[in-house]
Amino acid sequence: MAPRILLCGDVFGRLNQLFKRVSSVNKSAGPFDALLCVGQFFPDSPELLDEFMAYIEGGSHIPLPTYFIGDYGVAAPKILLAASKDSANRGFKMEGLKVCDNLFWLKGSGKFNLFGLSVTYLSGRKSSNVQQFGTYSEDDVDALRAIAEEPGVVDLFLTNEWPSGVTNGAAASDIPAGFSDSTGSDSTISELVQEIKPRYHIAGSKGIHYAREPYSNVDAVHITRFIGLASVGNRDKQKFIHAISPTPASTMSSTEIAMKTTNTTLSPYTSAEEKASPKDTVKRPSDGSSDSQHWRYDVSQKRQKYDTGDKLCFKFTSSGSCPRGETCNFRHDTDATEHCLRGVCFEFLNKGKCDKGPDCRFRHSLQDEGPDTRSNRSRECWFCLSSPNVESHLIISIGEHYYLALAKGPLVEDHVLIIPVEHMPNTLSLSSESDAELLRFQNSLKRYFKNQEKEVIFFEWASVRGFHANLQVIPIASSKAVMVEKAFNLAAQKLEFKFVTKKFDSISDGRKFLKTQIDGNSSLFYAEIPGGTILLHHVEEKDTFPAQFGREVLAGLLNMADNADWRNRKHNKDEELKIVEDFKNRFQEYDPNH
Repeated sequence: MAPRILLCGDVFGRLNQLFKRVSSVNKSAGPFDALLCVGQFFPDSPELLDEFMAYIEGGSHIPLPTYFIGDYGVAAPKILLAASKDSANRGFKMEGLKVCDNLFWLKGSGKFNLFGLSVTYLSGRKSSNVQQFGTYSEDDVDALRAIAEEPGVVDLFLTNEWPSGVTNGAAASDIPAGFSDSTGSDSTISELVQEIKPRYHIAGSKGIHYAREPYSNVDAVHITRFIGLASVGNRDKQKFIHAISPTPASTMSSTEIAMKTTNTTLSPYTSAEEKASPKDTVKRPSDGSSDSQHWRYDVSQKRQKYDTGDKLCFKFTSSGSCPRGETCNFRHDTDATEHCLRGVCFEFLNKGKCDKGPDCRFRHSLQDEGPDTRSNRSRECWFCLSSPNVESHLIISIGEHYYLALAKGPLVEDHVLIIPVEHMPNTLSLSSESDAELLRFQNSLKRYFKNQEKEVIFFEWASVRGFHANLQVIPIASSKAVMVEKAFNLAAQKLEFKFVTKKFDSISDGRKFLKTQIDGNSSLFYAEIPGGTILLHHVEEKDTFPAQFGREVLAGLLNMADNADWRNRKHNKDEELKIVEDFKNRFQEYDPNH
């Protein structure tokens, strides 16, 4: 039997009204299996907070499993931060973080199975200022692009805002009065829905109800139905609850999947592309500004023929091919593909900049690796001492081959980084002479922390696309040392891999072993943990791996889930100067360069 799902628009914290309506529908037309909410879920004014909190705290009952993506509004940060800290929510839970009984927060972006249905989602809204809650990030978008490349048909795609251009080619009589594409619409969602090709796309945020005619997809036999929902309790009494009972695509025959209705239109996004075909488009002359386009001058002149407003096709750029061919709405650039295959960041190629800074695992330079490359890359690198971007006030000690610096947004007090002076992608590729200095730093830090009754964990994400290496150094209380290996193994289990475990008598022997494991063809994550144990995991090019894995594991072990993201622990410059000065004073007698 096909699952029965209720869909809802912006709730705005009106849970009494929502669940009264849900209970009524469930009684008359149910039972229903779940409720999916799009648009703002939290209150838009403090007056509704008591009503809202009654459900969160268990005083009022939520009648069926309810999932939401609108993680913004009054009290959202406080409630969601508490949910994030809950031990039951640790790990990678695409199926939702439990907020209270029958209420689940679909965080970031992801894909999960709901009663046999394949559901993808993008939480938050687009914003130039990425915040912890209420906005989505480029990482969230990239994750959905990767999901779009997976085999199988997505049944439901949930977004808060509408896709720009969704009414193109639609019957004018069906478009709601007063509709405007300029508010509550997002062009990024238009791009994603073309790649994901869901059978149903559900959105809120505009405060109106609109069920568009089904439209066909490029390079797919099935159609997509877009449903925009109004807000709970809206004055115009527009529809805010919608019931569907779709058969999961995974159980349908190819004939059933390909069925179309008589009112099926072309894709609204294809229509938009055709209206702006090259022969009809007047190219914008250059205004001389270099802020967003300076990077284009580093590549061959043939790239200049493209309109600067064009966006790259993720599939073509990352793999060299795209099933849509000439019908693709995005630009196919062989130069960009070559750069991407050599490890250049896609966002850098697409926009000329990347907002991830040192967190990005890919290169932010279009020049080939060679004798002159490192000097060019070092000018933009966050860790090269010759770079104008280096935050020199974080530096604690400088040697010939390595330096020690306070971590930006440290997980705990005395969280530091050992960074090679040379611009290298990982510490395992440096010379044996450099290794001797690295070992002196490691042994000095072990003695320093032992004097404080602490053990230390060293770990590194040695990516083949690494930018500038840094060996993370995080101290923990000696009493928790016995739990470190178990914590890493549990996290590995959740990601469905198993660590290679080796034990050595000294750090030196361990490092010699690690240097034999780096081959340039695959990335690896390793952790040097108390007791002389090394945990090692090879990551193939086709596999994904969280760049902040080590930090996330230790944040969980130390009950600091909210500190897993370094941006939640940022200090101002004055605070950083004081932390560095205090560390220098304590570390002075152990410093190998003092």
